[in-house]
Amino acid sequence: MRNQPKYKFFKNWGYAIKGLAEIYKNEQSFRLEIWIFAPLAFSLMFWNFGAVLNLFLIFCMALVLVVECLNSAIERVVDLASADFHTLAGAAKDAGSAAVMIANILCAFTWLYAFFSRFS
Repeated sequence: MRNQPKYKFFKNWGYAIKGLAEIYKNEQSFRLEIWIFAPLAFSLMFWNFGAVLNLFLIFCMALVLVVECLNSAIERVVDLASADFHTLAGAAKDAGSAAVMIANILCAFTWLYAFFSRFS
């Protein structure tokens, strides 16, 4: 059985906020995505894409941020495990980066679909 402290909602919420702040502070790509997605999310109030497409757009932007957080976690764990270069460590980091790239492509295609369906 794990030696785990008693669950406390607000303390765990604080850990999540601390993690987001650390990623925002140290990951330039996360900051860039935030600065791109915030105005895009705000602009949804002015476009008439419909509720379902708006949800897809919000979910795809959130997915990119989630995958970016997971990629950052993978990178930190790999760096902690070994300071030396290892082929598997590089492959793990590359796989995380590929996941971010796929999420970004999905998000871009979703936005393109929204604009083309609205204006065509």
